[in-house]
Amino acid sequence: MNRETVTATRVDHLPKPVQRTMAWTGGVGSPALTCRPGCGACCIAPSISSPIPGMPGGKPAGVRCVQLTDDNLCRLFGLPERPAVCRALRPGAEMCGETAGEAMAYLVELEKITYPSFPNPPRRPFHP
Repeated sequence: MNRETVTATRVDHLPKPVQRTMAWTGGVGSPALTCRPGCGACCIAPSISSPIPGMPGGKPAGVRCVQLTDDNLCRLFGLPERPAVCRALRPGAEMCGETAGEAMAYLVELEKITYPSFPNPPRRPFHP
């Protein structure tokens, strides 16, 4: 499954930078672009405060999601257990850049401006 459409997810409770990113990338109600194979940046860089199967307290920024496979695909893609923030975040040219490294840099910066304290930066450079 390479495409997903979210039609009923509200975003007004999310931080403004996340709302803007979702608007830039097609966001809610639009079919998602196909993710870059092997990237996984959106499953590593951002913090997720809602529970994830295997991570009941969510995940800190810079920590690989336990639902990310060895080839950087989401095990929960298309399933109701996938967190709403994950379903709502859409790949797009601005967020994903030309490489997985550019995507990671963008998402790390988004995390920083969304949560100024940014307590858990990535421990090492991301190299897919």
